[in-house]
Amino acid sequence: MPLRSSLLAISDRASLAVPMAGWLAALGAAGIGAVQIREKDLDDRDLYDLARLARTVLPASARLLVNGRLDVALAAGADGVHLPADGVPVAALRTRFGEAVLIGRSTHTVEEVERARDEGADYVTFGPVFATPGKGAPVGLEGLARATAVGVPVLALGGVTLERLEELAGAGAAGVAAIRLFQSTQDLTEVARTAREVFGRA
Repeated sequence: MPLRSSLLAISDRASLAVPMAGWLAALGAAGIGAVQIREKDLDDRDLYDLARLARTVLPASARLLVNGRLDVALAAGADGVHLPADGVPVAALRTRFGEAVLIGRSTHTVEEVERARDEGADYVTFGPVFATPGKGAPVGLEGLARATAVGVPVLALGGVTLERLEELAGAGAAGVAAIRLFQSTQDLTEVARTAREVFGRA
């Protein structure tokens, strides 16, 4: 299942200035194409409830992923799962579910990107590209360019700002994944507009 989006908004409800429902509605209204529910502190039922809320509020065209939990994603009507770098092998899920689910993987090295490609990931996030607190040494645009040459759609992650979208696209990124870029609901329309200009889609 293709991602069909250059923007992957990653949730972090603790740092939002608005309720999750309002944030999700703003993402949908702005045309942000994909959302990852990443709330690691929630128990299974609360994670399911949040994913169901997201599926209800977001447009049907928006891709919805749940971090690390394909079971919750499927139960909630989401499109698929975003796997951490040390998560379940993509190949095992692909063998079981075929192309019916969207599967992404977090990666930090070119070797991890290659493995994700070989196992059948639909896309990967790669980074941190730029310096980000607590995320290790940045790989830079050169590292990103090496990852994008592997042959699987790569979403740049880490230190992503509106002003950097063009240079990330220049390094071959298919788009970006971020938390902070999408937190201000007032900026979402501009983010989506710029992404359409730079990547050809939001």
